[in-house]
Amino acid sequence: MNRELKIAVIPGDGIGKEVTEQALRALKVALEGSEVNVKETMFDLGAARYHRTGEILPDDELESIKQHDAILLGAIGDPSVTPGILERGLLLNLRFTLDHYVNLRPSKYYPGVPTPLKNPGDIDFVVVREGTEGLYCGEGSVENEGTADEVAKEVSVNTAKGVERIVRYAFEKAQSRQRKKLTWVHKQNVLQRAGGLYRRYVEEISKEYPQVTVDYMHVDAATIFLVTEPSRFDVLLTDNLFGDILTDEAGAVTGGVGLAASANINPEGTYPSMFEPIHGSAPDIAGTGKADPTAAIASAALLLEHMGYADAARLIDAAITDDMRNRAVAAQSGAQLVRTTEQIGDAIIALIKDPAGH
Repeated sequence: MNRELKIAVIPGDGIGKEVTEQALRALKVALEGSEVNVKETMFDLGAARYHRTGEILPDDELESIKQHDAILLGAIGDPSVTPGILERGLLLNLRFTLDHYVNLRPSKYYPGVPTPLKNPGDIDFVVVREGTEGLYCGEGSVENEGTADEVAKEVSVNTAKGVERIVRYAFEKAQSRQRKKLTWVHKQNVLQRAGGLYRRYVEEISKEYPQVTVDYMHVDAATIFLVTEPSRFDVLLTDNLFGDILTDEAGAVTGGVGLAASANINPEGTYPSMFEPIHGSAPDIAGTGKADPTAAIASAALLLEHMGYADAARLIDAAITDDMRNRAVAAQSGAQLVRTTEQIGDAIIALIKDPAGH
């Protein structure tokens, strides 16, 4: 019996529409022959909708999104909209409402891909970032606004429930990987309350995972090692803000955020999880065909893996690896491999269809 995979698609702003189109193409090709029918529903959400109607995420559309199996997101943000309106009203609203408490961001270096690192080494780690707490909760206040005595407060909220579940997820992820190493990152010498809460749960839960090696690193030290010795990392566990910063840095050292995928996961499946590239909407190149859709296509692979279609996910991952190898070979030969968004999509899809490249 055929199974239906219902995907809520939010192309969003700028290059989001272009890269999402390629991600959907790759996802469908990877599922060919699996008796899975993909049914996508397009949601017109983002800057254009906001300018046209003043709406960001209407309640009825949020309820409709909840009825899907997964969400594929392109990119959110536009300079014509005051910063924070779309990001908080749409992106963070989805994460918080759908309880996406795991933000999962793999980082892998493909040999030969340009990187600012002289000797990148074997980079293959994943960041488990808490997604619904910390400084992103919107807690805080402004006092005496507009005066010399103005005070702006942002409050980091960390709960025992929230910390325990993200720590447990990180240990499960580390247990499933070959190296079985977990590095938790914080600033516990200064942020003693939140850092102390993370420390207690790491120490407690680590007893249930004796095969996992655990170490701790201050966030400033972690930023250094990401550029001096990134191969030391396997699974990094951290909070919302630190995770946001570290994963962008990780994207930069592994070839750019155009190659970096992410997943916003509700592990219990109470709500659909959301998959997106970590790059922005890049309005300056929207419509030019210059956007690299690799991160969006890799996000589609994360979606398939999460939904239980591991074979299809592996097809996409292998095709991306082969395409990266082809790019490196072209660069070494001195060739200029300039391709449009659609041409990169075509190349990856061809490798999904014929992994041997014949």
